[in-house]
Amino acid sequence: MIRRLSLLTGLILALGFGWWAWQNYGPRPEAPPLADTVQHVDLILIEKSAKRLTASRDGIAVLQMQVSLGFAPLGDKQHEGDGKTPEGLFSINRRNPRSSFHLSLGLDYPRPEDITRAKTEGVDPGGDIFIHGQPNSLGDMVTLPGDWTDGCIAVSNEQMERLWALVPIGTTVEIRP
Repeated sequence: MIRRLSLLTGLILALGFGWWAWQNYGPRPEAPPLADTVQHVDLILIEKSAKRLTASRDGIAVLQMQVSLGFAPLGDKQHEGDGKTPEGLFSINRRNPRSSFHLSLGLDYPRPEDITRAKTEGVDPGGDIFIHGQPNSLGDMVTLPGDWTDGCIAVSNEQMERLWALVPIGTTVEIRP
């Protein structure tokens, strides 16, 4: 009986010491996400196949989020109303704090080559491509599932607020298939 009591006491002391050591010398909490320490990003990469947006600064990813695309996401945008999200290199050329979709960052689409191609084909290239939040009519609590835009890139309102704070006019946007 005394032996069992001694073993139990030793076990309790060892566990207590282990807990104390873990609390004082164990792993430290992770550093805050880089997005909390970076003032702005210089590149937004949108990978349509992965439905992923990655914002980076000097080649280091600071923010990553899932996106919704145009309702017909496969392929490059060809004309107004095709439901495709354009592919290629763009830049942010405007910011709209009064957007119908929470906040929005405008891309410089159509580019001159898009206009020339569309003119050759006798179609309207479309325009007003944005990275934006959810429709204001739904309120802040709803994030629409699936690909539902007319060709824009949509994220949740909370994600859009984080992105809005990091993206100045002139930021490069690369949209890959």
